[in-house]
Parts: sequence; structure tokens; C-alpha cells
Amino acid sequence: MTPRTTRRTTRAALALAAVAGSAALATFPLTTASASQGAVAVQYRTSASGATADQSEPWLKVRNTGTTAVALDQVRIRYYFKADSPTATYRFACSWAVRGCSAITGTFGTLANPTAHADRYLEIGFTAGAGTLAPGADTGDMQLRFHRTNWQTLTQSDDYSFQGAPTSYADWTKVTAQLAGVNVWGTAPAGNEPTDPPTTPPTTPPTTPPGNGETLFDDFSYTGHTDPALASHGWSVRSNSGGPGVPGATWDPSKVTFVNQSGNTVMNLETSTAGTGASTVHTEVLTRATKFRNGTYASRVKFSDAPTYGPDGDRVVQTFFTINDLKAPMADDYAEYDFEYLPNGGWGEPSHILYTTSWETYDPDPWQAVNQHSESRTSFAGWHDLVVTIDDSRITYYVDGALFGTHDAAYLPERPMSINFNQWLIDLNGQPSTTPRAYDQQVDYVLHVKDQVLTPAQVAAKVAALRTAGTTFVDQVPAS
Repeated sequence: MTPRTTRRTTRAALALAAVAGSAALATFPLTTASASQGAVAVQYRTSASGATADQSEPWLKVRNTGTTAVALDQVRIRYYFKADSPTATYRFACSWAVRGCSAITGTFGTLANPTAHADRYLEIGFTAGAGTLAPGADTGDMQLRFHRTNWQTLTQSDDYSFQGAPTSYADWTKVTAQLAGVNVWGTAPAGNEPTDPPTTPPTTPPTTPPGNGETLFDDFSYTGHTDPALASHGWSVRSNSGGPGVPGATWDPSKVTFVNQSGNTVMNLETSTAGTGASTVHTEVLTRATKFRNGTYASRVKFSDAPTYGPDGDRVVQTFFTINDLKAPMADDYAEYDFEYLPNGGWGEPSHILYTTSWETYDPDPWQAVNQHSESRTSFAGWHDLVVTIDDSRITYYVDGALFGTHDAAYLPERPMSINFNQWLIDLNGQPSTTPRAYDQQVDYVLHVKDQVLTPAQVAAKVAALRTAGTTFVDQVPAS
């Protein structure tokens, strides 16, 4: 993640979404409802009916009450609640769903007009993998839950959308639903109709990217970490000590290598350990310039689930991210936008998980965090195309061309950032063995286009054009 010496040692989040494609579901008619044609209703019950609870459990069903099939990725549901304190942060999870938890997203937001019973909402959405809802059909159970990130008891009796009495599903109008951006079900807390900001990206990007946009592109065609071109192109290979990761670990530039794969050179970051801080080696490559802000960031990255040698199980973090420095605890001009893959879990997760996180700020001691993140609990071993776009209204993450998460304007950057890749171990608790082992993360290319929002398809086309022209490196982005 970051080369600063004071680094978070745990992960807290203001918001998250669990998103990923899932296996194809039953086939329905190709014609799907527009907002003017279709209608949905939301049914609700809860398995946590007390006034207080360790976690709130809004179990939901979406029912198609119209006459035309509804694409579930056009549906958004909001459950409204009162935060337990102004600084309280929450985490979402899906325990079980008929259509698969990987096809359900969950994102927290703040109401523009707080009321006595609501100042936050949990927005539930669906990926394309959720499929289509035929007329008269429902999604089946979605057993959802959320809790405070510190696991303190939450009060739900004062939550706008909470109702503890029902033991079976029934229509509930204090949960709202949108279809294709239009409200079709329920009543929001006064003054908070769910119309803005949008939670899905526009069909076309806000800007049409001309071919000559100010661009950074690097194909990572270097001979090694000491190649003079690597430094002259603005890259720094980290050697200084400090966090994140295992105390006492070193950051070794020699473990950043460049290898040929079928005629294409890729950057390889090796992280290794023998079960002690002194034997642990982390790796990081970052731009020396802090000059990147709005626009499109993209990279093709290979994540690894297993070590290249030795026993598996270490809590390794494999990343692509942008960041600037935290000038003071909770400083509001901090910014960071992450792709982080944990093949063996960590931060309370038992197994592989991919996070995308947009940071507003944090305080390392005592730990506080203001961020929004999306997640998918599935294996991402292998090569993946990662894209994040930042404009003046939202941050949008894509994995392999599919929408992974959309984060709110509250998390937009106030200052320019650097571009970074690193691989490190959270701790040594996941694998206590003293047998040496190592993990690889590889990077094919990196692209940034200043102040332009590109679709994943436009990113692929631009990279292909650069490579066809024989361009291995270009940096047209002016200093900030």
C-alpha cells in the first residue's frame, strides 16, 4: 500500500460492497423492463429482532410486480438507519442468498437530510451475475447483515427501516427500491428520496477521451531494478524500512525483477519470509512524482494464491493503488484508492478476498478510519485488468471490464497522488512455520490518462494502440 512509516495495522471501513460475477442463472426472456414498464416490491423480515444487537440483519426479497422481466443489475434497494454515533463505521456482509452472495453488493451512504430515525443508509445492488427476474418471480432469500466495525453493540430500535415483529417475509415500504434510477417502491425518510448521487456509472463516460490525452504509460520493459531507465522514467524502488507489514522486515529492491513471458517483459515483485521479522522481505515500486489526481488509472496485474516455494498460508497483500501523504491525523486532504488482494485472508477475513477502497482520512492512534470499500470473497489468482476512474462526482472500480464498486463524491481527492505497487505481509500469524517461502505479484503495464474517464474497453484500445506503435514508455502528465 504505502511507504510511510506509520501505517494502519487493521482494516476498518465506512462502507463496502461484495461484488463479483457468478455462474449464469436461469434464462429469462431477453426483453427487460425499463423504469416506465416495470415495477418491483421489497419484502423484509429480520432474524435479529431485539432493540439492540451485535449486528442488524435485514433479510430481503425483491419481487417483480410488473409484466416484463427485470434485469436485477438495474435494481437498487435502500435500508435506512440511525448511526450509533457520528463517527460510527459499519461493515456489510451477505450470509446467504439464493442467487449467490457474490452477485449482491452492499454500500453505505450518508443522508443529505438526517431525521430523528435515519442519517445513514445501506444500499443493496446486484451485479450482472444476479440475472433477470421474471414477472411474478422473486429473488428468494437474501440473508444480509451489517455491524459496527469495532463490533460494539448497535441500537436498531430507532432505525427508520427496522421492524422486529415479522417472522416471515412481507412487503415493507420503509425500504425503498429504484429501477433504472427511478423510484418504484417505498417511502424514504422525509427529504431523502434516493435520486442522487447515482450509484452506477453512466452508460457513456462523462468525457469523450481524445487520442492525445495527457498520458503516463509504462510497459515495464526494463532489465532490472538498477536499470538507469527505471529511475529516469520516474520510478523509485523502495529500500527504506518501516510499515506497512511485519515489524523488522526489510524492503529489498533486488527482489523487484523483470522477466520475459512469451516475448513480453513483466515486472515481478517477490515477498518472502522464514517466519520472523528479520527474515521477511517486502517489495514496493512507486512513482517519485506526486502529480496524479482525476482521470483513469489502469494496470494488468497477476495475483497469486500460492507461494512459489515453501508452505502456504501467509497473510500477504498484493496491491495496485494511488496515494498521497497524511499530513496530520484525520487530515481531510488525504487520499488513497486501492486494489488489494489477500489470497490467504487477513484483517479478520479467513480466506481470499479482493478489496477496492477509497480513503478520505484516518488516524493511526487511536485507530479511526473514514473510507468506503467494495469487496469480493473469491479467488482472483491469475492475470486481471484493473481500472479505477476518478471524476468530479465519483470513484469507479472495474475488474476485467466488469463494474466492481462505485464510491461517493465524499471520497474524492483534494491533492495529487503517486502511483504504487507493493506486496507485503500483514503479520506472521497466518503461517507460523520457519520454513522459507516466497510469493510473487506481477505487473504487465500501468496507464494513467489525466482528467479523462475511459471505459475498460477504451483502456484496452489505448494500451493496444501504444504497443502497436512500439511505445514502451511515455509520460506527458505535467508536474502538479
